[in-house]
Amino acid sequence: MIREVLRMGDSRLLRVAQPVTDFGSPQLAELLQDMRDTMAHLDGAGLAAPQIGVDLRVVIFGCGINPRYPEAPPVPDTVLINPELVPLSAEEEEGWEGCLSVPGLRGWVPRWRFLRYTGYDEAGQRFERTVEGFHARVVQHECDHLDGILYPMRVRDFRRFGFIAELFGDSVESSADS
Repeated sequence: MIREVLRMGDSRLLRVAQPVTDFGSPQLAELLQDMRDTMAHLDGAGLAAPQIGVDLRVVIFGCGINPRYPEAPPVPDTVLINPELVPLSAEEEEGWEGCLSVPGLRGWVPRWRFLRYTGYDEAGQRFERTVEGFHARVVQHECDHLDGILYPMRVRDFRRFGFIAELFGDSVESSADS
């Protein structure tokens, strides 16, 4: 089922989400299917449970070729529950980000370039990945939602934050849209 995505200004987006404790439940399976349906409907690269009003530490992400970020490399479809992120260096890179909860806007956001993330899949199996670049950006963006952080809170220079049409004209720049 396609769910309504909460928009910036809704206080539910500012809460810290709770850990999942019941893996393999019908409720978790239904949540994940709704998240997949919603993300696909909106051509997003990711979605966090808090964005649809569910206060759990669950994110999904992944993209192949997508018109919203045509130059981005593929990111594997991933369910990440109760994630932990560890930067592998202090090196950051900046890039354009957008968000389904902040529609029509983009911002220039710093993120760790190299990252290891661990967490659980939908069956409760623990896994780990070491990633960089766009993949690392997407994971950080989605996991920020679990701590009540929206990407505009990370923008350092508001001259590089604005409406897509004003920033880019008719083209859409690469972005980590959640």
